[in-house]
Amino acid sequence: MDWLEARRGLVPPDKRLSPEAVTALYIHFFFQFGASMSGVFLTLYLWRLTESLWINGMYNVINYAAAPFAFALGGLIIKRKDRMVTYRIGIALTALFYLAVVIAQERVVDYYVLFALFAGAAGAFYWAGYLTLMYDVSTEQNRIRFLAINTIVFTLGGLIGPALAGAIIARNDGLQGYTIVFGIAFVMFLLATLGSLRIRSQESHHKAYYLRLVGLLMKRSPDWGRSLFAFTAMGLFQGIMLFLPNILLFQIVGREDLVGYLGVVYASLSIATGMFISRYGSEAKERRFVLVAAAGFVAGTLFIMWKMSLATVVAFMVLYSICAPLQGNTLTSYYYRMIGTLPLKGQLRVESVIMRETFLNAGRVISIIALIVLVRYGGSGLLPWVLAVASVLQLSLVWLLSRGETSVSGGRPSRSKPALGRKAASR
Repeated sequence: MDWLEARRGLVPPDKRLSPEAVTALYIHFFFQFGASMSGVFLTLYLWRLTESLWINGMYNVINYAAAPFAFALGGLIIKRKDRMVTYRIGIALTALFYLAVVIAQERVVDYYVLFALFAGAAGAFYWAGYLTLMYDVSTEQNRIRFLAINTIVFTLGGLIGPALAGAIIARNDGLQGYTIVFGIAFVMFLLATLGSLRIRSQESHHKAYYLRLVGLLMKRSPDWGRSLFAFTAMGLFQGIMLFLPNILLFQIVGREDLVGYLGVVYASLSIATGMFISRYGSEAKERRFVLVAAAGFVAGTLFIMWKMSLATVVAFMVLYSICAPLQGNTLTSYYYRMIGTLPLKGQLRVESVIMRETFLNAGRVISIIALIVLVRYGGSGLLPWVLAVASVLQLSLVWLLSRGETSVSGGRPSRSKPALGRKAASR
């Protein structure tokens, strides 16, 4: 990330990233590099072994349904110990998961429920630690920039990984290429674990765990509660998109390497969007960004509804690759700013991260169950309609995040609501 240092003279001091923020971005790159190599092709691996949308769908349902429980446990460890403990456990568990895939090979299908539970726990620990770390290493002044660069780094790993994995799989017979890919992913996660040792531990002085009180907090801060339901709406579309497009592309082109190369195109578009947000993103533009993203999702779905072909699926994915970071960065920046307005001034950041992921995963689970049930009993012709409904619901995000007039700051009603497009109260 030397290019960040080269640009320091062009960046105002208050927006510059700390050394720990840069280190966190390096680690996240290694993690995403391994995850993008293995995650995309684990879906195709299951598809090659079973050709069952039901098994692929249920694998993801179990994964996301198990995650909130692991998030809660990871949050408890963060509160009692440190976010780096949860973070490192998450990376190590992910490495062990892909080592288990390498060992099990074709028998993954026989134990796909256990593998889904394992993947859900590993991912939850990683993201509980990393999302908390993101809040800690950024500030109100540089958070939009940090999140935009995080998108670039995350997507860069997602650009290189699938292309390399696709090339490896194409050059090896049968399922041997998949085994090599999962082995390389295991090494990447080990490197991420070693890199995490460069970030200092920071034991929490506030060990009380307020997760059981989040229902009361949602009543006291209705704007925060609405933002959580916004993540559920986002999850409705995201859940389907996390596994279905690669299966559709593979069915059309029949080659894993082409799926990987197309992934490079999509990742390049997401990087360009991240660079745009890094330069032009601001609180005043948040509502516009969310609206543009939702409109893009709807427009992309219209291609799928018109015709299911390589051209229409690629067009759909191009629009999704542009709009997804626009939506995700905006909502995450808004949500982190919202955390600063909650009672106890930042002490609820861990509980807030856990609730964010719980509501997001709820949306993912609902949409995947709806998809596999409707397609199983109504045929694949219903698939575009499921996507259409999920995309239209993204338009509700603007309403959910700009509806209220008051928020809770320090336990009292405040007029400084951090609504989309308005200045938020600083933490």
